[in-house]
Amino acid sequence: MEGQVWFLPRSLQLSNFQAYKLRVTHLYQLKQHSILVSVGEDEEGINPLVKVWNLEKRDGGNPLCTRIFPAIPGNKPTVVSCLTVHENLNFMAIGFADGSVVLTKGDITRDRHSKTQILHEGSYPVTGLAFRQSGKTTHLFVATTENILCYTLSAKDCPELELDTRGCGLRCSTLSDPSQDLQFVVAGDECVYLYQPDGRGPCFAFEGQKLIARWYRGYLVIVSKDRKMSPKSEFAGGDPQNSDKQILNIYDLGNKFIAYSSVFEDVVDVLAEWGCLYVLTRDGKLHALQEKDTQTKLEMLFKKNLFEMAINLARSHHLDSDGLSEIFRQYGDHLYNKGNHDGAIQQYIRTIGKLEPSYVIRKFLDAQRIHNLTAYLQMLHVQSLANADHTTLLLNCYTKLKDISKLEEFIKVQTSERKVHFDVETAIRVLRQAGCYSHAVYLAEKHMHHEWYLKIQLEDIKNYQEALRYIGKLPFEQAESNMKRYGKILMHHVPNETTELLKVLCTDYKPVGDREGPGALEARKANPEEFIPIFANNSRELKAFLEHMSEVQPDSPQGVYDTLLELRLQNWAHEQDPQVKEKLHKEAISLLKSGRFKSVFDKALVLCQMHSFKDGILYLYEQGKLFQQIMHYHMQNEQYRKVVEVCELYGDQEACLWEQALGYFAHKEEDCKEYVAAVLKHIETKNLMPPLLVVQTLAHNSTATLSVIKDYLVSKLQKQSRQIEQDEQRIQKYREETKRIRKEIEELRTSPKIFQKTKCSICTSALELPSVHFLCGHSFHQHCFESYSESGSECPTCLPENRKVMDMIHAQEQKQDLHDQFQHQLKCSTDSFSVVADYFGRGVFNKLTLITDLPPGKSVTALDAGLQRELLIHTKRST
Repeated sequence: MEGQVWFLPRSLQLSNFQAYKLRVTHLYQLKQHSILVSVGEDEEGINPLVKVWNLEKRDGGNPLCTRIFPAIPGNKPTVVSCLTVHENLNFMAIGFADGSVVLTKGDITRDRHSKTQILHEGSYPVTGLAFRQSGKTTHLFVATTENILCYTLSAKDCPELELDTRGCGLRCSTLSDPSQDLQFVVAGDECVYLYQPDGRGPCFAFEGQKLIARWYRGYLVIVSKDRKMSPKSEFAGGDPQNSDKQILNIYDLGNKFIAYSSVFEDVVDVLAEWGCLYVLTRDGKLHALQEKDTQTKLEMLFKKNLFEMAINLARSHHLDSDGLSEIFRQYGDHLYNKGNHDGAIQQYIRTIGKLEPSYVIRKFLDAQRIHNLTAYLQMLHVQSLANADHTTLLLNCYTKLKDISKLEEFIKVQTSERKVHFDVETAIRVLRQAGCYSHAVYLAEKHMHHEWYLKIQLEDIKNYQEALRYIGKLPFEQAESNMKRYGKILMHHVPNETTELLKVLCTDYKPVGDREGPGALEARKANPEEFIPIFANNSRELKAFLEHMSEVQPDSPQGVYDTLLELRLQNWAHEQDPQVKEKLHKEAISLLKSGRFKSVFDKALVLCQMHSFKDGILYLYEQGKLFQQIMHYHMQNEQYRKVVEVCELYGDQEACLWEQALGYFAHKEEDCKEYVAAVLKHIETKNLMPPLLVVQTLAHNSTATLSVIKDYLVSKLQKQSRQIEQDEQRIQKYREETKRIRKEIEELRTSPKIFQKTKCSICTSALELPSVHFLCGHSFHQHCFESYSESGSECPTCLPENRKVMDMIHAQEQKQDLHDQFQHQLKCSTDSFSVVADYFGRGVFNKLTLITDLPPGKSVTALDAGLQRELLIHTKRST
């Protein structure tokens, strides 16, 4: 009242500054800015001034006043009744006692950037103002003593809407927080009304004359007069005879309960700061009201068994799910102890996901409460929080009650949804144990538990045809694995159908539903070799299967052909009918000749030997080039003619056959002259054995006389005599050649060489000086020699022949280290001595150096030694 503004910090140390000369009537402190707006008077009369203070800046120790302007609507002086400022500092509204409202737009802290206009003119005093910001839309609520108005400031011309024809007194309106959707709260004498920008909302019947209305943290604070009996309070003071008390009520509108109620005397104002409510009374006392923490509130409600209210309170305070679950549990325990099992189970259901299910299940295991337990377990499955034990327990409840309809409802309703809320495998197991095979099969088929479906069909229902049909609909991988698992059982009971499915599975398998249409899957095929064990006791079906695979799929695995061969040989060995046996014989031979047994030659041979299949054995011997085994086979059976035929057929590929045949006949005491003669004739033709070895071999046969080998020996001796004569003639020729060459060498060493050619050996023209002569007897014009000679020291005419000889010498030197080639030729040649002699001639055991020119500084003696070495080389080559 003296123009001062006082500051009261938390330390309660008062400070002040002089804001006006006379008095201060209104203050508004912005929450998000250090800006204080005040209305007061500096001179007598009705001349209110608005001042805007920046509390962060100082002017001579006082806050800086950034703006001063008169608060007068038009030219009529009137008293300011209320004041409000928008938090964005762009709007300020001033209400007057004459019913006018002045709106300042723009920056309220500066004169230049703001504009003032009269927003409202009426005949009723303005008692309350409040800004409401929703997105980009700004509303201004105006309360008078007789009506409630709303202006849309963000729209053009600020349209007005009358919300109600009831008004309120000063300080009896406020704006709620977002928990109540920023509604404008108006406290009338009979009710408290809540308004939205477009109309009136809910109302609450609170009796008493309202003096003050405030909003604090979701609570509505009302100070009202009540001449009735009021509750006593520790804050109630003053004269006990004064019955005109003021009641402070704090309402929780969301949860619909009174959070606090007390009696005060002459309340000046209710303030909210530092997390507390402060009540200032006329006697100069400041009372602090502190809100209890959430847990204390809940405990108070628990003691009074007000669980529903506790739940609502917890939700409004955004208590986490764990805290809510604990309230539900206590509420459930309370109802359970009262015997309200249906209500209790509903509360326990709300704890699912937080409370251990076994806590609830143990309470309802009694047979009389099985329906409650079923409801709980069903909800546990709906929320996908049930484990295998819960599924087992739920299904056992159904089966023990023999409530098949509920069981079917649970299974079919749950499985009809996209998401399954129970462990299907556990359910199938429980239903199977209870004998509910049809339900178990339904679940298995619905959820594609193929193994369970087939296990129940084959082991319990024994419906083999249906199981086989089901496998035919499965994807390739599942069809393949289940045929491997259950193939033997199916083959035993439905062999033909099983065989047909295996044929499809191993060639071009497609599930039954996907074998036609444009979206058909690509055909796949299994390995037929892996299904052979299924036919253990079904050789007829196995043969049909293997023959089908060999015809339709020629590139089948080797095991298919091995098994088919073994099967055909077994049938051939045990068949008594000659015609059928001949047919089986042809089938086995054709299979062997198909070329499928090259990589498993030994295996096929063993199979033929096990079943004494003669033609197959001989064919495989021939394919494997085992000619000695073929001959030994005939030898064991004493088939002399066959032995000779084998030698004639394969003797060129393996020459030792003839030697072995001769040895075989030599050890026979029977008369085998015909076969011995035939063998000797071929040995002589091919020169396979020395005569002495032939004689020694036949000496073991007591029936063989000299007449048997007479012709052979005579022919052999005559041939060797002719060879000796040819060798002697060749020796004589080489000796004469050697003698001639030695003579030439001697003449070159001791006699002068006379060059008497008259023509050039190149151009055949008369020889003229200068000329070039060589010891070989060729002469050349010097210019011809220089034109055609490649080397200045070699005769151009003799050069090609000399070079050919030198190349042969070098080639022999390079080949003299080829030991592997030497060994191979020695082994394969019919005349080993000639091979050895040839390599001697190449100089295998001599490392020689050829000297063709006389190097500078060499003496004649060195030249003589070189000529002797050259003579030696030439002589060795000739011999």
